[in-house]
Amino acid sequence: MMRDRLYVKLDDGDLRLVKLTEAHREALRSVCAADADIWAIYSSSFGPGHFDQSFDALIGGEGRMAYAIFDGDRLVGMTAWLRPDWSAQTVEIGNSYIHPDMRGTGFNRRVKRLLIEHAFAVGIRRIEFRIDERNARSQAAVAKLGCTKEATLRSERITWTDHVRDTALWSLIAGEWQK
Repeated sequence: MMRDRLYVKLDDGDLRLVKLTEAHREALRSVCAADADIWAIYSSSFGPGHFDQSFDALIGGEGRMAYAIFDGDRLVGMTAWLRPDWSAQTVEIGNSYIHPDMRGTGFNRRVKRLLIEHAFAVGIRRIEFRIDERNARSQAAVAKLGCTKEATLRSERITWTDHVRDTALWSLIAGEWQK
């Protein structure tokens, strides 16, 4: 089954992605609290006061295969495979958050490259990124990876703040990937 090939431990030197479990709850809570202001542009909040509900939904949700992101032995963030469609060979990468002191270091790019290369290696042919239109930093990051902005999904979802979100739909096709 493609799920079993897709959702595996991934590593590249000091970078490790391991399946997110209950054992990671407290460390991830601390990491997510490091930038409480960022959650306003996320569809759900992992900030103080909302963390447990969001964490429970992430690790228990259908169609979500979440990872804890490690730099060496330090948990520094999270990411996930979302909405896998095995018959269409597509998946979304989302629920991504990296500790503020890791931003701008190239670490996030390494995380995304590891995920992208693995997905294409196991037979995924299209990867999507769905990003709040207000999140310019994330859109710039996926553009640097070679992704294409296909559309803006107007009023696509209501976020945890009751904001009616316009979502930028970005994609990367296996044949377009430049290693």
